[in-house]
Amino acid sequence: MMTIYVLWLRQVKRYLRSKPRIIASLGQPLLYLLSFGFGFGAIFAKAGQGNYIQFLAPGMIGMTILFTSIFSGIELMFDRQFGFLKEMLVAPQPRLLLMIGRTLGGATTAIFQGLIVVAVCMLAGFRPTSISGIPIAFGYMILISVLFTALGTAIACTLTDMQGFQMVMNFLVMPIYFLSGALFPLTNIPTVMKFFASIDPLSYGVDGVRGALIGVSHFGGLVDVTVLSVLTLAFLAIGARQFSRIEA
Repeated sequence: MMTIYVLWLRQVKRYLRSKPRIIASLGQPLLYLLSFGFGFGAIFAKAGQGNYIQFLAPGMIGMTILFTSIFSGIELMFDRQFGFLKEMLVAPQPRLLLMIGRTLGGATTAIFQGLIVVAVCMLAGFRPTSISGIPIAFGYMILISVLFTALGTAIACTLTDMQGFQMVMNFLVMPIYFLSGALFPLTNIPTVMKFFASIDPLSYGVDGVRGALIGVSHFGGLVDVTVLSVLTLAFLAIGARQFSRIEA
Protein backbone atom coordinates (compact mmCIF):
# COMPACT_ATOMS: atom_id res chain seq x y z
CA MET A 1 0.00 0.00 0.00
CA MET A 2 2.89 2.35 0.71
CA THR A 3 4.14 1.86 -2.86
CA ILE A 4 0.75 2.81 -4.26
CA TYR A 5 0.61 5.88 -2.04
CA VAL A 6 4.11 7.05 -2.97
CA LEU A 7 3.48 6.74 -6.71
CA TRP A 8 0.05 8.36 -6.38
CA LEU A 9 1.56 11.27 -4.44
CA ARG A 10 4.34 11.66 -7.00
CA GLN A 11 1.83 11.94 -9.84
CA VAL A 12 -0.29 14.48 -7.95
CA LYS A 13 2.71 16.61 -6.96
CA ARG A 14 3.98 16.60 -10.53
CA TYR A 15 0.58 17.81 -11.67
CA LEU A 16 0.28 20.54 -9.03
CA ARG A 17 3.76 21.86 -9.81
CA SER A 18 2.95 22.15 -13.52
CA LYS A 19 0.77 25.28 -13.49
CA PRO A 20 1.34 26.07 -17.22
CA ARG A 21 0.19 22.54 -18.06
CA ILE A 22 -2.98 23.01 -16.00
CA ILE A 23 -3.79 26.27 -17.75
CA ALA A 24 -2.94 24.96 -21.22
CA SER A 25 -5.09 21.85 -20.80
CA LEU A 26 -8.11 24.07 -20.18
CA GLY A 27 -7.74 25.80 -23.55
CA GLN A 28 -9.54 23.18 -25.65
CA PRO A 29 -12.54 22.72 -23.32
CA LEU A 30 -12.96 26.50 -23.10
CA LEU A 31 -12.78 26.81 -26.88
CA TYR A 32 -15.45 24.16 -27.39
CA LEU A 33 -17.63 25.53 -24.62
CA LEU A 34 -17.57 29.10 -25.90
CA SER A 35 -17.61 28.45 -29.66
CA PHE A 36 -20.09 25.58 -29.70
CA GLY A 37 -22.03 26.48 -26.59
CA PHE A 38 -22.84 30.01 -27.65
CA GLY A 39 -22.42 29.54 -31.39
CA PHE A 40 -24.86 26.65 -31.76
CA GLY A 41 -27.02 27.51 -28.76
CA ALA A 42 -29.74 29.27 -30.78
CA ILE A 43 -29.88 26.46 -33.38
CA PHE A 44 -30.07 23.82 -30.65
CA ALA A 45 -32.94 25.69 -28.96
CA LYS A 46 -34.85 26.13 -32.25
CA ALA A 47 -34.59 22.38 -32.81
CA GLY A 48 -36.49 21.92 -29.56
CA GLN A 49 -33.54 20.51 -27.62
CA GLY A 50 -33.40 23.21 -24.94
CA ASN A 51 -30.32 24.96 -23.58
CA TYR A 52 -27.18 23.81 -25.39
CA ILE A 53 -24.85 24.86 -22.56
CA GLN A 54 -26.75 22.51 -20.27
CA PHE A 55 -26.34 19.69 -22.79
CA LEU A 56 -22.72 20.47 -23.70
CA ALA A 57 -21.21 20.92 -20.24
CA PRO A 58 -21.17 17.19 -19.29
CA GLY A 59 -19.48 16.50 -22.64
CA MET A 60 -16.77 19.05 -21.85
CA ILE A 61 -16.22 17.43 -18.46
CA GLY A 62 -15.88 14.03 -20.12
CA MET A 63 -13.51 15.41 -22.77
CA THR A 64 -11.21 16.96 -20.19
CA ILE A 65 -11.02 13.77 -18.15
CA LEU A 66 -10.45 11.69 -21.30
CA PHE A 67 -7.56 13.83 -22.54
CA THR A 68 -5.87 14.19 -19.15
CA SER A 69 -6.25 10.49 -18.32
CA ILE A 70 -5.08 8.93 -21.53
CA PHE A 71 -2.17 11.31 -22.07
CA SER A 72 -0.86 10.47 -18.61
CA GLY A 73 0.62 7.47 -20.41
CA ILE A 74 3.16 9.87 -21.93
CA GLU A 75 4.60 10.35 -18.45
CA LEU A 76 5.45 6.64 -18.36
CA MET A 77 7.53 7.15 -21.50
CA PHE A 78 9.28 10.14 -19.91
CA ASP A 79 10.00 8.03 -16.83
CA ARG A 80 11.51 5.38 -19.11
CA GLN A 81 13.60 7.98 -20.95
CA PHE A 82 15.00 9.63 -17.81
CA GLY A 83 15.60 6.45 -15.83
CA PHE A 84 12.90 6.71 -13.18
CA LEU A 85 11.06 3.71 -14.59
CA LYS A 86 14.17 1.56 -14.19
CA GLU A 87 14.41 2.60 -10.55
CA MET A 88 10.78 1.59 -10.05
CA LEU A 89 11.15 -1.76 -11.75
CA VAL A 90 14.20 -2.83 -9.72
CA ALA A 91 12.41 -2.04 -6.47
CA PRO A 92 11.34 -5.13 -4.48
CA GLN A 93 7.66 -4.46 -5.12
CA PRO A 94 5.12 -6.28 -7.30
CA ARG A 95 4.68 -4.55 -10.63
CA LEU A 96 0.93 -4.66 -10.13
CA LEU A 97 1.26 -2.23 -7.21
CA LEU A 98 3.44 0.06 -9.31
CA MET A 99 0.86 0.10 -12.09
CA ILE A 100 -2.02 0.72 -9.68
CA GLY A 101 -0.16 3.61 -8.05
CA ARG A 102 0.54 5.28 -11.38
CA THR A 103 -3.00 4.72 -12.58
CA LEU A 104 -4.57 6.18 -9.46
CA GLY A 105 -2.23 9.17 -9.66
CA GLY A 106 -3.14 9.84 -13.29
CA ALA A 107 -6.83 9.39 -12.53
CA THR A 108 -6.63 11.85 -9.63
CA THR A 109 -5.07 14.56 -11.80
CA ALA A 110 -7.77 13.95 -14.43
CA ILE A 111 -10.48 14.41 -11.80
CA PHE A 112 -8.85 17.67 -10.69
CA GLN A 113 -8.99 18.90 -14.27
CA GLY A 114 -12.60 17.78 -14.56
CA LEU A 115 -13.57 19.69 -11.42
CA ILE A 116 -11.93 22.84 -12.79
CA VAL A 117 -13.98 22.49 -15.98
CA VAL A 118 -17.12 22.02 -13.88
CA ALA A 119 -16.41 25.40 -12.26
CA VAL A 120 -15.82 26.99 -15.67
CA CYS A 121 -19.08 25.55 -16.97
CA MET A 122 -20.89 26.97 -13.96
CA LEU A 123 -19.49 30.41 -14.81
CA ALA A 124 -20.72 29.97 -18.39
CA GLY A 125 -24.26 29.37 -17.18
CA PHE A 126 -24.46 25.63 -16.58
CA ARG A 127 -26.67 24.61 -13.65
CA PRO A 128 -27.24 21.02 -12.41
CA THR A 129 -30.93 20.26 -12.18
CA SER A 130 -30.44 18.06 -9.12
CA ILE A 131 -28.05 18.54 -6.22
CA SER A 132 -28.41 14.87 -5.33
CA GLY A 133 -27.00 13.95 -8.74
CA ILE A 134 -23.64 15.66 -8.11
CA PRO A 135 -22.13 12.75 -6.09
CA ILE A 136 -23.35 10.33 -8.78
CA ALA A 137 -21.71 12.45 -11.48
CA PHE A 138 -18.50 12.46 -9.44
CA GLY A 139 -18.63 8.65 -9.34
CA TYR A 140 -18.88 8.57 -13.14
CA MET A 141 -15.90 10.93 -13.35
CA ILE A 142 -13.85 8.51 -11.26
CA LEU A 143 -14.78 5.58 -13.52
CA ILE A 144 -13.92 7.53 -16.69
CA SER A 145 -10.57 8.67 -15.31
CA VAL A 146 -9.44 5.24 -14.09
CA LEU A 147 -10.61 3.55 -17.31
CA PHE A 148 -8.73 5.83 -19.68
CA THR A 149 -5.64 6.18 -17.48
CA ALA A 150 -5.33 2.39 -17.53
CA LEU A 151 -5.80 2.42 -21.31
CA GLY A 152 -3.13 5.10 -21.78
CA THR A 153 -0.73 3.15 -19.57
CA ALA A 154 -1.35 -0.06 -21.51
CA ILE A 155 -0.63 1.68 -24.81
CA ALA A 156 2.49 3.43 -23.47
CA CYS A 157 3.85 0.10 -22.22
CA THR A 158 3.88 -1.27 -25.76
CA LEU A 159 5.61 1.74 -27.35
CA THR A 160 9.11 3.12 -27.01
CA ASP A 161 8.84 5.94 -29.55
CA MET A 162 7.21 9.21 -28.46
CA GLN A 163 6.10 10.01 -32.00
CA GLY A 164 4.42 6.63 -32.24
CA PHE A 165 2.51 7.33 -29.05
CA GLN A 166 1.33 10.70 -30.36
CA MET A 167 0.14 9.11 -33.59
CA VAL A 168 -1.78 6.38 -31.78
CA MET A 169 -3.35 8.93 -29.46
CA ASN A 170 -4.44 11.19 -32.33
CA PHE A 171 -6.10 8.28 -34.12
CA LEU A 172 -7.68 7.04 -30.90
CA VAL A 173 -8.59 10.01 -28.72
CA MET A 174 -10.37 12.24 -31.22
CA PRO A 175 -12.72 9.51 -32.56
CA ILE A 176 -13.48 8.46 -28.98
CA TYR A 177 -14.44 12.02 -28.16
CA PHE A 178 -16.38 13.00 -31.28
CA LEU A 179 -18.39 9.75 -31.39
CA SER A 180 -19.31 9.85 -27.69
CA GLY A 181 -22.32 12.13 -27.97
CA ALA A 182 -20.52 14.89 -26.09
CA LEU A 183 -21.41 17.45 -28.78
CA PHE A 184 -24.73 16.13 -30.11
CA PRO A 185 -27.62 13.90 -28.97
CA LEU A 186 -27.38 10.25 -29.94
CA THR A 187 -31.04 10.11 -30.95
CA ASN A 188 -31.98 10.39 -34.63
CA ILE A 189 -28.45 9.88 -35.92
CA PRO A 190 -27.43 7.44 -38.70
CA THR A 191 -27.29 3.78 -37.76
CA VAL A 192 -23.54 3.59 -38.43
CA MET A 193 -22.87 6.40 -35.98
CA LYS A 194 -25.16 4.79 -33.41
CA PHE A 195 -23.12 1.61 -33.71
CA PHE A 196 -19.80 3.36 -33.17
CA ALA A 197 -21.25 5.39 -30.31
CA SER A 198 -22.48 2.20 -28.66
CA ILE A 199 -18.96 0.69 -28.65
CA ASP A 200 -17.32 3.93 -27.50
CA PRO A 201 -16.54 3.75 -23.75
CA LEU A 202 -16.75 7.53 -23.36
CA SER A 203 -20.35 7.49 -24.62
CA TYR A 204 -21.43 5.78 -21.42
CA GLY A 205 -19.34 8.12 -19.27
CA VAL A 206 -20.73 11.29 -20.83
CA ASP A 207 -24.25 9.83 -20.78
CA GLY A 208 -23.88 8.96 -17.11
CA VAL A 209 -22.60 12.41 -16.13
CA ARG A 210 -25.31 14.07 -18.21
CA GLY A 211 -28.02 11.91 -16.69
CA ALA A 212 -26.81 12.64 -13.16
CA LEU A 213 -26.47 16.40 -13.64
CA ILE A 214 -29.41 17.32 -15.91
CA GLY A 215 -31.57 14.19 -15.98
CA VAL A 216 -31.08 13.46 -19.69
CA SER A 217 -29.81 9.96 -20.49
CA HIS A 218 -29.67 7.95 -23.71
CA PHE A 219 -28.60 4.52 -22.46
CA GLY A 220 -29.87 4.69 -18.87
CA GLY A 221 -27.93 4.89 -15.61
CA LEU A 222 -27.79 1.14 -15.00
CA VAL A 223 -26.34 0.45 -18.44
CA ASP A 224 -23.85 3.32 -18.09
CA VAL A 225 -22.45 2.22 -14.74
CA THR A 226 -22.38 -1.46 -15.73
CA VAL A 227 -20.49 -0.89 -18.99
CA LEU A 228 -18.04 1.53 -17.40
CA SER A 229 -17.36 -0.77 -14.45
CA VAL A 230 -16.74 -3.81 -16.66
CA LEU A 231 -14.50 -1.87 -19.06
CA THR A 232 -12.57 -0.28 -16.19
CA LEU A 233 -11.77 -3.70 -14.73
CA ALA A 234 -10.87 -5.00 -18.19
CA PHE A 235 -8.50 -2.13 -19.00
CA LEU A 236 -6.92 -2.35 -15.55
CA ALA A 237 -6.23 -6.03 -16.20
CA ILE A 238 -4.82 -5.30 -19.66
CA GLY A 239 -2.72 -2.43 -18.30
CA ALA A 240 -1.37 -4.59 -15.48
CA ARG A 241 -0.49 -7.35 -17.93
CA GLN A 242 1.34 -4.95 -20.25
CA PHE A 243 3.13 -3.23 -17.36
CA SER A 244 4.34 -6.60 -16.04
CA ARG A 245 6.08 -7.14 -19.40
CA ILE A 246 7.59 -3.68 -19.78
CA GLU A 247 11.35 -3.30 -20.00
CA ALA A 248 13.14 -0.15 -18.92
